[in-house]
Amino acid sequence: MSERSWPRRVQAGAWPHRVINSLRLDLAAASEQRRAFVLLPFSLIMGLVIYAALPDEPEMLHFILGSAGIAGLFLYALAMQSLSMLRWSSQIAAIWIGFCLLPLHAMAFGTPMLRFPTYGAYEARVDEVLSADGEGRRVVVSQIVPIEGSRAVPIRRSRLLVPLQPVLEPGDTIRAKLRLAPVPGPVLPGTHDGQFHSYFSGIGAYGGVTSGFEIVARGDDADLNRRVQALRSFIGGRIDLVLEGASAAIGKAMMVGDQSSISDATRDVMAASGLAHVYSISGLHLSMVAGGIFWLVRLLLASMPWLVAWPIKKIAAIAGLVAAFGYLLLAGGPDNVPAFRSTLMLALIFGAVLAGRRALTMRNVAIAALVIIVMDPASVFRPSFQLSFAAVVALIGVYELPRQGAGGKAGALERFARFILATAATSFIAGLATLLFSAYHFQQTAPLGVLGNVLALAFVSLIMWFGVLAVLVMPLGWDGVFLRLMGWNIDRMVEVAELVAGWSEGITGNPLLTIWALLFGVAALAWFAFLQGRWRLLGPALVLPLVLVFGFAARPDVLIADTTQAVAIRDGDALALASGRTGSFAVDVWSRHYQTEILGKHSGMRCDSLGCVVYAGDFSVTIIRNAAAFAEDCFGYDLVVTRIAAPSWCGGDGVLIGPQQLERHGVHWLAWDTAAGRFVVRPAIAQINRPWRVWRQ
Repeated sequence: MSERSWPRRVQAGAWPHRVINSLRLDLAAASEQRRAFVLLPFSLIMGLVIYAALPDEPEMLHFILGSAGIAGLFLYALAMQSLSMLRWSSQIAAIWIGFCLLPLHAMAFGTPMLRFPTYGAYEARVDEVLSADGEGRRVVVSQIVPIEGSRAVPIRRSRLLVPLQPVLEPGDTIRAKLRLAPVPGPVLPGTHDGQFHSYFSGIGAYGGVTSGFEIVARGDDADLNRRVQALRSFIGGRIDLVLEGASAAIGKAMMVGDQSSISDATRDVMAASGLAHVYSISGLHLSMVAGGIFWLVRLLLASMPWLVAWPIKKIAAIAGLVAAFGYLLLAGGPDNVPAFRSTLMLALIFGAVLAGRRALTMRNVAIAALVIIVMDPASVFRPSFQLSFAAVVALIGVYELPRQGAGGKAGALERFARFILATAATSFIAGLATLLFSAYHFQQTAPLGVLGNVLALAFVSLIMWFGVLAVLVMPLGWDGVFLRLMGWNIDRMVEVAELVAGWSEGITGNPLLTIWALLFGVAALAWFAFLQGRWRLLGPALVLPLVLVFGFAARPDVLIADTTQAVAIRDGDALALASGRTGSFAVDVWSRHYQTEILGKHSGMRCDSLGCVVYAGDFSVTIIRNAAAFAEDCFGYDLVVTRIAAPSWCGGDGVLIGPQQLERHGVHWLAWDTAAGRFVVRPAIAQINRPWRVWRQ
C-alpha cells in the first residue's frame, strides 16, 4: 500500500517551524509505531458519551445506516490502499461501536423501570449480597413473583433492604411483603445518575421489606457465587471477632471489599489525607498480593538447587496470577471495576512474563480498558473507572519517558532512599492524573496526598501482608495474631491520615467543575497515551488554562427538591431553606456537595397559610401551597414554585416550577442572571425520553 507523509512537514523559516516539525515528527513516529491502537478505548468512550448525551433514543434505522456507512468507509480505504486511512477508519469504527455498546448491553441486561410505588407479597431469588450495616442487609433479587394476589411488576431485578436475620446467601429464595419504589434520579445536575446505572445493571426498582420476611428455599451449595459469598462472610466475621471500630471496617474493606461499615468521619479523614484509595481494592492491593506471592514463590523455588532447571520465573508468574484472580473473587468479582481492571493488567503482565515479552506497556493498558468497556460500558461513567484508568495511563506513560539509569552499585541506604522517592513520585503522578476527576466527582482535593501516602506506605504494606497471612492460616484457626497485627497497622495508618488531614485543613477546597473539565481531562489522557516523547506532556499542560477558563461551575441561587418539600435559596453567602427541613436526604446531599451549611430558615421569608414569599436581594420567589394563592402570587415574582397543579396562565414573566416539571425533570438548579434579569434553569434530568428514565413520553 502507498503511504503519504502525515502530518505534513512545515517549511523552514522562523523558530516556530522547528517546534511544529518537532511535534510533527513525534506524531509521525507514534503513527508509524501503531500507537493508534492505544486510542481505541478513547474512541469507544467518545461513542458512549455521544449516545448517552442524545436527547432521544435513536431508531433502529439510525443504527443500520451508521453500520452501513462504517462498512463503506472501510471499503473505500481498502480501495485507496491507504494505511493511514485504514488506521483512522478504525478509530471512527470504534466511535460507532462505542455508540452501539450501551443499546446492545441494554438488550442483554436492561430492564423496564418501575414508575409507581408498589406494595405486595412476593417471592424472589437472591442474586447478590451487597453489604450489611445497622439498618439491615442490602441485596439484589431477581425472578420476582407475586403471591397472595399481588400485582406483578415487569422489572428484572430489584435492590432490597432486608433484615439482618436470617442470613442470606446468593441462590436463596425469599418471601416477604415488599414496598417497591422507582429508582431515584440524580440529586443535582451532573451528579451520580442512579437510574442510568441501575437500568444497565437490570435493576428496575429499589425496595424494602415491610413484614413477613422468610427464606423459603436455600440455594445450591455448589454454586460458585454462593461459595465465594460464604467465604467473604466468614473472613468478615473473623475480622469482627478480633477487631472493632475503624480497624474492623477498614480491614473488611481491604480484604473482602465490604466498605459498608466505614463511618463518614473516617471517610472524610482518609479523603482529606489522600488515602481514600487504600480501602478501595484496586491496583495497589492486587499488586502487593500478586506481586508478593510471585516474589515469595520465586524465592522459595530458587532456594532449592535441585529445581534450578525448572522455569522458576514462569511458575512464580502462574502463582501470582492465581493469587490475583482469587483476590478479585473476594473483592466482588468483575463488578468491582478497579479490582477487575487491575487483575486484567496483572494477567497481561504475568502473561508477558510467560511469553518472555515486555510487561508494562500502554498497549496492555488499552487491552485491559477495551475488555472492561465491552463487558460493562456503563462503568465508563463511574468515578472508579475514570480514576483507575487515569492513574494507570499516567504511570505507564511516565514509565515510558526516556530517563537516565542509576549508575554503580547502590548501598542499602541509597536503595531505601530510591524506594521512598519512587513511592512519592508514584503517588504524585497518580494524584495529579486523578485530580481533575476526583475534584469533579467528589468536590474535594488532597493537596498533601503525596505526603500522606509516603508516611502511610509502610503501614499499608504490612496491612496487606498480615491480611494475606491471616487468610492463609485461617483454616487452622491461627489467624488471630495476624489480624491483630493488621489492626495495629490500620490504627497507625488512620493516625497518619488524621495528622495529614489536620495539616490540610482549610486548603482542601471544594472546586465545582463542569462536564467540560472532565472532557478536557479525557482528551489530555488520550494525547498523553498516544505520543511517546516529551510532546506528550503538552496535552496535560493545556488542561489547566482550559479548566480555568471553561471548567468552573457556578453555584446555585435556588435548589428545588423533587420528592420532598425542600427549597433552598441564597441568603447572603449561604443557602437557607424557604420550605422543607434540615436533615432530609436532599438537603444533606446539597450541603455535602457544596460544602456549605444550609440554614433552617431564610432571613427574607414571609409566610402565611397559603404559602411563602422570599426576597433575596436581586430576585424574589413565591412558594404556593394552596390553590387559593394562585390569583395573587402567580404574577410579580421572578420564580413561582408550587407542588400542586397550576393554571396555564400562572407564572407571568417569571419562571414557573410546578409538579409536572419536578416529576419529569427531578431536582431543579437555578442561578440568577443579573444582566438578563431572569433565572438560568438546569434540571437534574435533562433527557426524559431515554429507556432508563422512570418518566417517559
